[in-house]
Amino acid sequence: MKHNDSPPLVRRHAPLQPDRLAAQAAHAVREILAAAASANTTRSYASALRYWAGWFQGRYGQALTLPVPEAAVIQFIVDHLPRRTASGPAWELPAALDEVLVSSGLKQRPGPWSLATVIHRVAVLSTAHRLRQAAPNPAEAPGVRHLLARSRRAAVKQGVRARKKTALARPGLEALLATCDDSLEGLRDRALLCFGFASGGRRRSEIAAADLADLRALPEGGYVYWLGHSKTQQAGPSIGSTPDKPVLGAAAQALTAWLQAAAITEGPIFRRLWGPRIGPGLSDKAVASIIQRRARLAGLEGDFGGHSLRSGFVTEGARQGIALPALMAMTEHRAVASVMGYFQSGSATANPAADLLK
Repeated sequence: MKHNDSPPLVRRHAPLQPDRLAAQAAHAVREILAAAASANTTRSYASALRYWAGWFQGRYGQALTLPVPEAAVIQFIVDHLPRRTASGPAWELPAALDEVLVSSGLKQRPGPWSLATVIHRVAVLSTAHRLRQAAPNPAEAPGVRHLLARSRRAAVKQGVRARKKTALARPGLEALLATCDDSLEGLRDRALLCFGFASGGRRRSEIAAADLADLRALPEGGYVYWLGHSKTQQAGPSIGSTPDKPVLGAAAQALTAWLQAAAITEGPIFRRLWGPRIGPGLSDKAVASIIQRRARLAGLEGDFGGHSLRSGFVTEGARQGIALPALMAMTEHRAVASVMGYFQSGSATANPAADLLK
């Protein structure tokens, strides 16, 4: 795809300097930080903007500045999305630039990206334009929107499906809990799994950020956890929702057992362990690793991770007939379409709505 209004492409690619690229993207990153995005979102956006700066420098031989021309965004898309040809998949990113981007640490591996990755990178650029009030926003241009829409349709025709973590509904969760013994590690992992599920399908970042200062014991037993900030509620809970997430029953018992065994009186609830020693708080990646490890020990097949608890909570709630508003009050979802995207029936015949004539 060629565009007459595109700047001339640079054919020789010098090594890129990530530090300099980070400085070029710093203004947009600061705006995102000022918007109180979550730590994970900030890291993701900063990485995406550094890549934009590196790609733009390599493609056009100049620093990235906002607003970015529409033609450049279209070039970015065709550079990174594969298309089918008679000789196999092809894309427009020059091999030399691809190699430089990888060697500079801006790209993990050579080759094209998935449609989801390209859409995310364009969305990040759009956010940077919006927050800095840089007009026009190329991501909203008709040419860019049309190209992405056609790319989505092409992906559907090719059978490409969004990758989702396997849901840990109640049976799967119980299988993971059965692998947790009464050792310090077993108590921690059982409490982590129960807390993450029972408090509304918390994200791995929210589990890692859980702090004892936000946990309140109830006189009748159990706890209430105050979730003051989440990915879907960047500025706090919206109207109609509450930051108080109950942790009751077996989940509360597991949490109490862990807190007592680890003698935690302040700070992060879930900690690293070095044998009998209690360390600092877990990272979000460590939370995902614990879920994956317990799934392997349980002999479960699937692609498990941090979002497995979130999908599992929504899936189990739907199976038990819990009203959607009640589920959304726990998960902090604002849109019905978003929360329904987490429901995994397991198979078409497992959907209770398929058996209404029974």
